[in-house]
Amino acid sequence: MSKKTKQAQEENLDPQSEGTQKEQAAQNEADNSHKDTKETNQESTPEPTPEEALAQEKDRYLRLFAEFENYKRRTSKERMELFKTASHDVMVALLPVLDDFDRALKELEKADDPMFEGVTLIRNKFFETLKQKGLALIETESGTVFDADQHEAITQIPAPSDELKGKIIDVIEKGYKLGEKIIRYPKVVIGQ
Repeated sequence: MSKKTKQAQEENLDPQSEGTQKEQAAQNEADNSHKDTKETNQESTPEPTPEEALAQEKDRYLRLFAEFENYKRRTSKERMELFKTASHDVMVALLPVLDDFDRALKELEKADDPMFEGVTLIRNKFFETLKQKGLALIETESGTVFDADQHEAITQIPAPSDELKGKIIDVIEKGYKLGEKIIRYPKVVIGQ
């Protein structure tokens, strides 16, 4: 390299390093003034009095106690919902058995079978046990007004009379509720 290019490079480096040094000095001064401000702020905040410290601890304790009470209430509610959903699955699984009992009773009644009374007793005991666990029959009779929120329409047929239009003509399958929730809608035929 020539001497001129070396000198030009050195001249270019010097102003840059001088600028960098000035920036660093300004930064150091800003940092020092910031530290001084922090120290004066720390010195100016007084330490809380024992009464204030006690009030803060009481407040913290009350908040912690309230949070724990909310936790207990929430877990209790979740446990109850878990029991309800567990019985829901069992009830839904047992509904076809209850339907089979009803069908058997209809056939035994037609045939005047002596087993009719025994099967009736077993069916009633079974239904009462389910009833104690929260199962309830949805009362649906022919001639009542069809309600889409309470019934499931299987089909529509021409109404035998004008007064049965829009009403339930026949109940194909009974509906049941568990508590306040419908677990199976009654399946009905409605008049058109």
